[in-house]
Amino acid sequence: MRGLTEKPAGICYTSAMKKVISFDLDGTLVDARYGDMVWNHGIPAEYARAYGMSFEDARKFIRTRYESVGDGDILWYEIGHWLKLFSLDVEADTLLERYESCISLMPDAAEVLKELHGRYTLVIASNAARIFVEKELAHTGVAGLFTHIISATTDYGTIKKEEGFFRRLCAEIGVESSEMVHIGDHPVFDHDVPSGLGIESYHISGHGSDDAGERRTISGLKDLLEVL
Repeated sequence: MRGLTEKPAGICYTSAMKKVISFDLDGTLVDARYGDMVWNHGIPAEYARAYGMSFEDARKFIRTRYESVGDGDILWYEIGHWLKLFSLDVEADTLLERYESCISLMPDAAEVLKELHGRYTLVIASNAARIFVEKELAHTGVAGLFTHIISATTDYGTIKKEEGFFRRLCAEIGVESSEMVHIGDHPVFDHDVPSGLGIESYHISGHGSDDAGERRTISGLKDLLEVL
């Protein structure tokens, strides 16, 4: 695997032509613990209470149902769908507020965003439903750093596995794909798909290496300051 210091021949890593930096949200800028608490604690807890089950049994059942859909399906991200499916008497807003204290920025996120703000147009491009996106950005106080905040599922009715998402994003911002950089923690949605359109993409793997030999991989957000 090529790391940050070993750059594939023929790939330009200069930021000279770049105008826009697009970020995934959960697991990239915001710690994934918040989403995990809502989906894998909050909903199972409500299910256990409603149906007289143990939390662990409810959690296993809920996870099985999630996995039967998978993160390649838009329903995976639609909390209203799951609350209705499980006939749970709780509002999505209530669940999100219950775990609000779990929202936190990833290490170096604030520093990196402030460093890049003003030099580039900053964008959020997330699969998370807008209800999550707005809650997380409001709580972390960084919403004002972004000119466009896009929920693929809520705003475009798609997910980032579709090239059409990134084409529409570029068109909405008014840039060519070659003028954009995208960063995220999903190897396919945040690297392979946008890279196929000519977007300079970086996969945050947490350890700076990846099984896909041609994948640009970084270990954390601070590495962006070295490659841009």
